[in-house]
Amino acid sequence: MSRSRPFLRFAFPLLAMFTLASSGGAQSTDDWRSARLLTIHLSSFKFDPSDILLDHGVPYTLHIVNGSSGGHDFASKEFFAQARIKPEDAGKVSGGRVDLGGGESVDIHLIAPSPGSYKIRCTHFMHSMFGMTGRIVVR
Repeated sequence: MSRSRPFLRFAFPLLAMFTLASSGGAQSTDDWRSARLLTIHLSSFKFDPSDILLDHGVPYTLHIVNGSSGGHDFASKEFFAQARIKPEDAGKVSGGRVDLGGGESVDIHLIAPSPGSYKIRCTHFMHSMFGMTGRIVVR
């Protein structure tokens, strides 16, 4: 009996550690169903809203709408690199940006990253110079 105690003292904490580590990775369906909807409009040379406020660790659905006839993108490389994007939506973000043709919209489900300020801009030629910039603030 005394031989099993040292094993249990080692095995139990190890098992608890693996259980806790594995429970934090995947998001349940309930988390995505309770995601906060945030609509972002892209138009000729502006984002609306241009200042976006998010809460760290909270699930969001970013509904990005391009209301103009020409193409735009929603680029924030650092933000998208740190956010946890729903696996089904990961292909919608390439190189830290979401490209939209004229009149297109897209939904990106994500968990807001660490607190901080993240720049956003349209990377199309001259669009950011004409004012198509903004920021995402995560608190």
